[in-house]
Amino acid sequence: MDASDDGARGALTEEDAPSAAFADDGKNTIGSQLASRLREAIISGELEAGSKINLDRARKTFNVSLSPLREGLARLISDGLVEFQDNRGYRVAPISIGNLEEVTTLREELEVFALRESIRVGDVEWEGNIMRALHRLNRTERDAARPETLEYWETLHREFHLTLISGCGKPLLLHFCNLLLNLNDRYRRAFLVRTSGDRNVGQEHSEIAQGAVARDVEYACEKLRQHIHRTGTNLRNHLATKGVV
Repeated sequence: MDASDDGARGALTEEDAPSAAFADDGKNTIGSQLASRLREAIISGELEAGSKINLDRARKTFNVSLSPLREGLARLISDGLVEFQDNRGYRVAPISIGNLEEVTTLREELEVFALRESIRVGDVEWEGNIMRALHRLNRTERDAARPETLEYWETLHREFHLTLISGCGKPLLLHFCNLLLNLNDRYRRAFLVRTSGDRNVGQEHSEIAQGAVARDVEYACEKLRQHIHRTGTNLRNHLATKGVV
């Protein structure tokens, strides 16, 4: 079952207001800024899976022309977050158990490989960055009753996972891992809003980090693989209870 239709809660409406004006600053085009804003809206669930993206409403909402809007949407299509169909226009990509399982499998392969390479070639600065990211994450509360805590925790959680693999020295690999994290986070956000998580993820993160800085390749990589796999299983079970197939 796909989530939502043309009348979805997540569809862009004229009441939506951009958080800031968009302007080409010489580093980030308006299109790239729009892509970032829409990407976060999709990952957070503000734009629901399967909902239609009305170009005219979006143009008015963000006070931009169609050209940068289409540029931003094109980037999100390449990221797997938006789909375009002839005669139907743009939609937020649907969610499904099959998609989640594929994302989980690819993360287990690529993210674990990136960690293995990071342990092999990462330097002392990389080690320090991991422990700092872990400390910030483990010191941060997440409470489903307080959405702002979930958003901040998610930011730090993403930072931790990317820091773990940042020492691999392979930009293309990091690009794919980042893309997969975006796809995975769509499912995680919906799950956390209702549960705040149901495992001792703090301990899991600590085990991964400690194994990485100790250069215990097999231990750290297996702990990361288990962490990703258990998360995928929990998310799959959550989707099944919601009737998603």
